[in-house]
Amino acid sequence: MKFRYVLVGSMFLAGCQITGQSDVATTTNTPEQQEEALLKTDIAQTPVETEKVEETTPVITPQTQDDVWERIAMQLEMPVPENKRVNYYRNWYLKHPQHLKTVAERAEPFLYLITEKVEERGIPLEIALLPVVESSFDQFAYSHGRAAGLWQFVPDTGRRFGLEQNWWYDGRRDVVASTDAALDLLEYLHKKFDGDWLHALAAYNTGEGRVFRAIRNNKAKGLPTDFWHLSLPKETSGYVPKLIAVADVVKNKERYGLDLPAIANKPVVEQVEPGVQMDLALAANYAGLSLSELQSLNPAYNHWATAPDGANHLLLPKENVARFNSNLTENNNQGVKVTRYKVKSGDSLGLIAKRHNTTVKVIQRANSLKGTNIRVGEHLLIPVSLKDESQYTLSAPQRLAKLTSKQRGDIKLTHTVQKGDSFWTIARKHGVSHTSLARWNGMAPKDPLRIGQDLVIWKKADEGARIRTIFYQIREGDSLSGIAARYKVSVSDLVKWNSLKKNAYIQPGQKLKLYIDVTKVSA
Repeated sequence: MKFRYVLVGSMFLAGCQITGQSDVATTTNTPEQQEEALLKTDIAQTPVETEKVEETTPVITPQTQDDVWERIAMQLEMPVPENKRVNYYRNWYLKHPQHLKTVAERAEPFLYLITEKVEERGIPLEIALLPVVESSFDQFAYSHGRAAGLWQFVPDTGRRFGLEQNWWYDGRRDVVASTDAALDLLEYLHKKFDGDWLHALAAYNTGEGRVFRAIRNNKAKGLPTDFWHLSLPKETSGYVPKLIAVADVVKNKERYGLDLPAIANKPVVEQVEPGVQMDLALAANYAGLSLSELQSLNPAYNHWATAPDGANHLLLPKENVARFNSNLTENNNQGVKVTRYKVKSGDSLGLIAKRHNTTVKVIQRANSLKGTNIRVGEHLLIPVSLKDESQYTLSAPQRLAKLTSKQRGDIKLTHTVQKGDSFWTIARKHGVSHTSLARWNGMAPKDPLRIGQDLVIWKKADEGARIRTIFYQIREGDSLSGIAARYKVSVSDLVKWNSLKKNAYIQPGQKLKLYIDVTKVSA
């Protein structure tokens, strides 16, 4: 800051009056002498304006940091107790630095946004680190308890806090919407538990009812009711210590010798509202992004497009927003490609929708249909994806296909769900764990099954066996029993491996999948 200091001229005049002297404007001085005296006065006696620069030290605040981790670290205030569970998780993170590096890479597009929202609410900055504990910042995370997204909302709680879930869209994986919902839930719990954040965090994990019961039980026994003395499920008892350990590691990473990749302390993404259903491939083209880049920023969209009714917003890198808006305007706000389809005998709206990877509702809206009646020969407008379905690699079907193709055993079976089936009955029939069965299929054990749904089952071969998968083409005169005998397998296995009925009729040219032990028979 700069200041000007000017000496007051009157002080100079007062000084002249005290001495009784004046060099200026005497009656005996010539004009030249008067001018010379005046010049002397200007130079020697007139105060000179000077500038004094005040040196200031820049104010250091969390918001002025270059790294978001530092911004968070400066505001972490929860006490770190000397506790064996906290110590265990701190040591685990320090012994597995690669895990936190992976977390940092996943968090990069979202951590600034989350930090801003937490700060706006005036709640502890430890909460900005909760996705590290909940999902390791994996926006596609899905748990055995049916929880999804960065903040791991279960379906019912998600809906309770405004997160829509349908065929097209799952708000639990919407980074912006789920962050707002999570902070709403945490503030609600904080109020419920009279301002105790540890109780609120425990309730976020296990439910408020269970925490209230634990508090009541301790009160009845005359025991302390703080979090550390409550009897809670094992997962919850470790949940809060894990968050405190993460916060301690982030706050003191230099002291612990942890190299945590920096994340720029500036906004990197921005939400846009196209106002129309958008094909994600088309949106990526408009924005100048790859399809996978766009999908990774917008994990809430289950299929190839945003929702036709409701959510159609998109999260984009800030530097790509102007390009997206410009291209959308230049293309007259076109969001999806539309094809003309001629109805054939045997068609129904459901079949047509399934064939085009869309929904009946979308076809009805595109054609102003109130019901489901269609006529053979009639033409329908069908919104369709710009690219082949396999190109949308981060859509729900493609992520599931990748998951189910991952080898988990020696023999891969397919079971088609029938009426009365459950994970438990199917697993028992095949001699596998029902939790493993659910995990192999990207589901939770409590997820409902649909009749006709295909489930992948992995089984191990007998000890010492070397299993090889072959495909056998049926010839004239073949039978299941003959093929089974030839390859030293059972007929029941052939039926299971190929999802055949017990008395199925096989035809020449048909192919069967077999798992053969090459130590017993040659392929």
